[in-house]
Amino acid sequence: MSVFVLMAGGTGGHLFPAMALAQELRRRGHVIHLMTDHRVGSYGSDFPAADIHIVPSATPSLSNPIKFVAAGFRILWGTGVAWGKLARIRPDAVIGFGGYPVFPPFLAASLSGIPGILHEQNAVMGRANRALARFARVLALSFAETKFAEASKTEKVVTGNPVRDAVRAVAGTPYPQLGERDGIRLLVFGGSQGARAFADLVPPAIATLPQDLRQRLVVTQQCRAEDLDRVAEAYRQAKVNVELAAFFNDLPVRMANSHLVISRSGASTIAELTVVGRPSILIPLPGAIDADQKNNALFVDRAGGGWIAEQATLSPLSLGTRLASLLGEPSALQGAAIAAKTLGQPAAVERLASLAERVAGRKAPGETTA
Repeated sequence: MSVFVLMAGGTGGHLFPAMALAQELRRRGHVIHLMTDHRVGSYGSDFPAADIHIVPSATPSLSNPIKFVAAGFRILWGTGVAWGKLARIRPDAVIGFGGYPVFPPFLAASLSGIPGILHEQNAVMGRANRALARFARVLALSFAETKFAEASKTEKVVTGNPVRDAVRAVAGTPYPQLGERDGIRLLVFGGSQGARAFADLVPPAIATLPQDLRQRLVVTQQCRAEDLDRVAEAYRQAKVNVELAAFFNDLPVRMANSHLVISRSGASTIAELTVVGRPSILIPLPGAIDADQKNNALFVDRAGGGWIAEQATLSPLSLGTRLASLLGEPSALQGAAIAAKTLGQPAAVERLASLAERVAGRKAPGETTA
């Protein structure tokens, strides 16, 4: 038995792959702790850890010298807090999942001589991971071609991006039948940074569809709580069957039951869509410094598993035109579902868990001593 500390920012994009690894390591009999930030919120109760530790962190602002200095002091404070917690936990290894909240605890682990893995979920290596790479024993990559990773001399292993048990449980669900008279199930979600944009964009786009398509549509859409009423009214005016909520606990099941998904292209979303094998219209989060979501979406688009749409050039009319074309061609959706499925890596979590055991000094299952 080993003790592992997983380190992740408190949002779904970082916590979901950490949760997947925690589930697998627990199955192998190991003890798990989580170090994260105050945003862990609703995810914390579901995380399979012996304990969850909140560590102070900050994101440096290069454009504001005062905030930059303040962030530096907060990171130092967080490093000290994490160092004390790690001294009590005494882990065999740590695994960081990117983002600046990982910086203090991962640095503290390095200062304590604890071996660590950094996992990069995106097709572009994040700035925090680039800064921390020198302190890692291994870089675990989701994509064989990861921008900026080649600059690091740290050992690299392509593991894929782990997905939660709830996703793997529905990975074998066949693509839903889509005949000329069947209902068309459309799933729309975008996380905290996508829900508002999609609330403004998707309902008017659907209102432009021909009446026969609108009558067959069954839309499930994630919205911010303050947008629920106006989005519901927009769909009522368009006479479209819709289910709205601020958060869906059973999103993997809804994904598996969908004919088409409209979403952001964060790393966890891409991993889940490809493991389940569902076609998608991917709208990358605009304004990202390194365009990580755009590169993730391009990976799917080039393989034929979905279609990238830039928010800056997207309008309700252009999105409605794209939807009308896709929903009117079931064979195109089915082909994209097959292509998406070929990109999925359901065994990523086993590969990452075995790598964690190796770094901790434990022999991975099936590994022989030289």
